[in-house]
Amino acid sequence: MTVLSVNVNKIAVLRNSRGGSEPDVVRAARACLDAGAHGITVHPRPDARHIRADDVYALAELTRERGVEFNLEGNPFAPPRAGYPGFFALCDAVRPAQATLVPDSDAQLTSDHGFDFVRDADSLRPHVDALKGIGCRVSLFADAHTQGGRAGIAHAADVGADRVELYTGPWAEAFASGASEAMAAQFAEAARRAQDAGLGVNAGHDLSQENLGAFLRAVPGVLEVSIGHALIGEALYDGLDATVRGYLALLGEERG
Repeated sequence: MTVLSVNVNKIAVLRNSRGGSEPDVVRAARACLDAGAHGITVHPRPDARHIRADDVYALAELTRERGVEFNLEGNPFAPPRAGYPGFFALCDAVRPAQATLVPDSDAQLTSDHGFDFVRDADSLRPHVDALKGIGCRVSLFADAHTQGGRAGIAHAADVGADRVELYTGPWAEAFASGASEAMAAQFAEAARRAQDAGLGVNAGHDLSQENLGAFLRAVPGVLEVSIGHALIGEALYDGLDATVRGYLALLGEERG
């Protein structure tokens, strides 16, 4: 079964745009879990543009209380700075079930590419080892829409990763344009390569209720989807509870 981890970064974006504590990130995460979400994802960036270190600590406590997965995303190479102790330090403090490594920079509006596993193997390996040493399952952000990305994806296993997260932005764009068939084949190939190498497959970025079902039909064996931007946008119209339940219905959950 594919599980749903809700990314609540956008709640923090809205809060930070005004200052103060509203809307409350933890309350929003709790509402998602009450609706049946299987876990919570956040991606704290060094510039604290949305999720901050204090949010990470509070959400870790919530997910421990609920017994659900906490997925912490970040760039392992970004140095600490004021207000940001560094990705490993955050993971060491809260011990998330999953640490997802992403090669983003301050200049990026959002994560928009995966690692080059051949080029980055030597630099990634000690970070993966350190995270696994504190009990985290490690997932690495990966490209499926390029030949090089698909060809190199098996090398994530050589680095010591447990999973890859397929960057699905290109899938969402292709689906919206009505030209998703070729892209679906590329993602299916990437997933097969990863699974053949012993890696679990996650997926995330720009997945929505509109395109998620088609993606999962095209790409078998996806263990987890991390969805934030579209889900929070849809929730503005329908509410968090109804929106999370809509995603769970797509994932085949039976709701009481």
